[in-house]
Amino acid sequence: MRTFTSIEAIEAAVGEELGTTDWVQITQDRVNRFAELTGDQQWIHVDVERATASSFGGTIAHGYLTLSMLPGFSTELYTIAAGSARLNYGLEKVRFPAPVAVGTKIRATPRIKEVRAVPAGTQVLVAWTVEAEGAERPVCVAESITLVLP
Repeated sequence: MRTFTSIEAIEAAVGEELGTTDWVQITQDRVNRFAELTGDQQWIHVDVERATASSFGGTIAHGYLTLSMLPGFSTELYTIAAGSARLNYGLEKVRFPAPVAVGTKIRATPRIKEVRAVPAGTQVLVAWTVEAEGAERPVCVAESITLVLP
């Protein structure tokens, strides 16, 4: 676990990978709960019988479920303790290059991409790569922005 206590420490880490998280298994229960919370009940996520008969061979996780796991993944590897508060400011590029089959394990690797001063404070851009066990392509690539308030 790495703790950044200043903006200068974050700036010094630009370009560095911050480690790789533990594997997390994507269960049907997790997918169903996400579907219930978001209202996204598309059959490819929640109808096991229909999805098994599809070209996917089973249900797949929502791309946004994978994306929503990034804050939890970050707590395994780093924390930003600089400034008075830290806010999820948004996302830049987000892609889901490959599906996540239910039952698959995923893990994430973040890299500090950029630190930029803005009128409200400092934005920290973290590039994420989420991979599925045994997959050739990542299942999610995204750039998250944290706003560090002075």
